[in-house]
This record gives sequence, C-alpha cells and structure tokens, in this order.
Amino acid sequence: MVTAKPVAVIAGASGFVGTALVQAFRDDGYDVRLIGRSAEVTWNDPAGIARVIDGSAVVINMAGKSVNCRYNDANRNEILRSRVDTTRALREAIAAASNPPAVWFTSSTATIYRHSTDRPNTDADGVLGEGFSVDVARNWEREFFDGDLPQTRRVALRMAIVLGDGPATNILFRLARVGLGGPQIDSWWFAHRRYRGIGPTPSGGERTSWHRTSGNQKFSWVHIDDVISAVRFLLARDDIAGTVNLSSPHPSDNRTLMRTLRRAVGAPFGLPAWKWMLEPAMWVLRTEPELVLKSRWVLPSTLTDAGFQFRYTELSGAVEDISGR
Repeated sequence: MVTAKPVAVIAGASGFVGTALVQAFRDDGYDVRLIGRSAEVTWNDPAGIARVIDGSAVVINMAGKSVNCRYNDANRNEILRSRVDTTRALREAIAAASNPPAVWFTSSTATIYRHSTDRPNTDADGVLGEGFSVDVARNWEREFFDGDLPQTRRVALRMAIVLGDGPATNILFRLARVGLGGPQIDSWWFAHRRYRGIGPTPSGGERTSWHRTSGNQKFSWVHIDDVISAVRFLLARDDIAGTVNLSSPHPSDNRTLMRTLRRAVGAPFGLPAWKWMLEPAMWVLRTEPELVLKSRWVLPSTLTDAGFQFRYTELSGAVEDISGR
C-alpha cells in the first residue's frame, strides 16, 4: 500500500530562501505545494489557499516584497502590505481548516532589534529598535501571532543576513569587486525620511540620524545551509514556539566582513566608504545603505540552548564556501 506523502505548503517560494526550502522539503519526501503570485495557488484565490492548507503538515511563509530596493513611498507601502496581507490570508485559512497544520513558520528579520554596539540581542533579552524596518517586522509578527490557533504551533524566524546566492550577499560581493571593499563608515549625510516609521503606530523620528561606529558596526549573519538545518530542527522540536533568532553564534563586524570578502574575490585593496560615498553608490545599485551601516548584534540563544549545531560558525568559512559555489 502506498502511503501518502506529508504536505508542506510554502508561500513566497520564488525567493532565495524559499527556493532552498522547497528543494529541502522535496528531498525530505514531502509533497510541496506552493502559494505565490505565479504559483499553483495565487494570493487571489482564498479557496485554493484553504484547500492546500487543510490537511497539510507544515506551512512556511516566505512571502513579501524584497527589501533590496529603494525605500520610496510606493516600495515602503508594498514591503509592509505584502507581508501583513499574506500572513493574514494564511492565518485565516489555518483557523478555518478542519485539519490544520501542526506547525507554521514565518520569515521575520533580526533587523527588528535596535542598532546595538554595547551588547548582543538574544531571544530572551533583545531590545526592539525604531523606524521603518523595525515597524515592518513588528507589524508582520503581530499579524502572525494574532488570534487563537490551538492546534498549530507558530514559529517566527528572526533571520540575520542570509549568506548564499541571494541579494544581500551579491550586493556585498559587488562592493568588494568594484573597489569599495573597505569598511563602511556611518557619517553625516543630508537627512531624509525614507527610514521613518510605518504602520498603525509608527516609531522613531521623522528624519534620519547617524551613529559614530567607524566601521566597527556588528554584522550578524547565517549561512543558507544552516537556515535549512534550523527549520528541520525546529520542525521536530514541538517544545519550541514564538520568536527564534536565526543567526550564527559568532557575529562578525563590518571591517572583518569586508576584509574577508576582499580575500574571496581577490581584490588587492578596498576603499573605505563613508556615508557620503555609500548614498550615491547604493542609489545606483537601487538599494539602501542601512544594509551595511546598521549594527546588527544578534545571538541565537534559543537554538543553541536547545542543542542545535551550526555548520558554519565562522564568517571566513561561510564566505569561502559561498565564493566556491
């Protein structure tokens, strides 16, 4: 007798992390069903969403407009809307299911924490920050944990910058290749409103400020292979729920990051880049300086306390692996 495969529903699977998760769950013997703009079930089909979720074993939401863009008003609104609305659609389908999934994962972001140079943010004592990126994450998680889903365990993955063949890594490698592989240094620049808060209760000031980090801002990261391994680990650990930091237990800093990237691409030198250099460069690349200037200092205490073993704990090994691929 043929036993039916367990069903994994993955939303937003066209992105870098989503694509890797689809392959991993297929390798693990799941019948993977996709929800997305061009997937077998689209976001305009609530009946279809309900159909694929009912009876599934696990739901994973990676949907949302990429943050690898300029934060103009249209992009800001779509970054928030695409996360909150898709999360609400999945939550309503799970709540209505006669046979709901045992676990629901959602992507979140370690950028939810404050710019931190004095101490790390763990799962237990992390301090939330302010401004646009933080507000996006807060509203995203609020929608995810809203309501009562008694039969479904919910886990929000607060992911650090994921290293692999993805947008953040590619931008960093490009900076190293074009000669801007020195430290990125926050400094004065004309104030703007792109990072102002958003949502029902926007946080932070209306205009940007800056931090005197001198290129020593912390860089929290995680290798894509460890993202996949952590999801598998958490899937089996029904005692873990809520928000979980997903980052290497050994964060680096910006100077070390850029030195490591220069070695990987064979760049003989890298110019330091002050904010007045980064702003026009990032405008050309159609992204935001926040990627490299914010001090992200995050530790995965829930995962390490539970016994999860990261394969890539040191930045040099992770970058060497990625550049080799």
